[in-house]
Order: sequence, then C-alpha cells, then structure tokens
Amino acid sequence: MFVAEAAVSAFDFEATAIDGTPVPIDRYRGQVMLIVNVASRCGFTPQYRGLEDLYRRHRDRGFVVLGFPCDQFGHQEPGSEAEIRQFCDTTFGVTFPLFQKVDVNGASAHPLYRFLKSQRTGLLGSAGIKWNFTKFLVGRDGEVLARYGPRDEPAAIEPAIDRALAQPAAGRPPEGAAPVP
Repeated sequence: MFVAEAAVSAFDFEATAIDGTPVPIDRYRGQVMLIVNVASRCGFTPQYRGLEDLYRRHRDRGFVVLGFPCDQFGHQEPGSEAEIRQFCDTTFGVTFPLFQKVDVNGASAHPLYRFLKSQRTGLLGSAGIKWNFTKFLVGRDGEVLARYGPRDEPAAIEPAIDRALAQPAAGRPPEGAAPVP
C-alpha cells in the first residue's frame, strides 16, 4: 500500500472489507469502479437502491461499486460493521462490496480517499468531502475520471459509467471487438 502522495492510480491502495479481510484495490484492475462513502442514517441513504441497481446491471461488463461506510457527517453511520452489513442486506439487498468504516476527511482519512480527493476536487476546488454519498468514478486503468456530489443520483451517472465501460483496459480490446489472431 502506498501513501496517497506517491500513488499513481487507485490500484495502489488496500482497504479492509466489512468482514475484516484485507482487500487490495488492485483486485478490481480492469474494472470501472464507483467508489462511494455511504451511511445508513442519511437523507441520501435511499441511493443504496440506485447503486445496487447500477451494480447488478453492469457488473457483467466489468463494473463494481465499492461502498465505504463513514461516520464523519452528523454521526449518520453509528453502527458496527455487522450492523451495517445487516442493514444493507435486509433494507436494500446490497451485493456490491462493502468495506469497514473509514474517515474520508482530516488527518485520519483513508489513504485511498486522500488520493481520490487529490485527483478530483469538489465544488469550487474544495478538497474535502462535504457529505455522505460522494461518488468517484474510476476507469479501468485506475484513473479517477469524475467526482459526483451526494445530490447526484446513481442513475444520473450511468451515461458516464457506460462511456467508461466502453474504454478498453490496458492490454484488453474494446468491448465487442474481435479477438486479435
């Protein structure tokens, strides 16, 4: 795992899955990722439904949503990892990968989030994340393509996801291309 300042792509980091398993983000190399800081008691929590819908419809094309619970905004994610997992399962049927709670701002911000914010600033150039359900779209090569605010509904991001999915991963032909002999 690299520090955010030395990283060249989102694949240079590791996070801890909600079950405690270390996960190198490199595991998702070649996929388009939507990385989202989520919370169970937020006005934007119903976006879980839209995120899951995007994941189910596009995962076979190489798309994944990565959910990072965060309790930095209004104490909207107070539960344990087990409580978060159960809430996501029973309330929204979430099947996309979830990770352990992280900070996204401040000195204790997860290195992945420090990197994401350094690549795509927020409104008026602000580096910090203002609220839960901020979304980062990351291409197949690990480049941060776009940043979306909490008010951006998952369905509104779908055209950008489709464009990213149409781009080949390094060493892979574009989707639907004939194999090279």
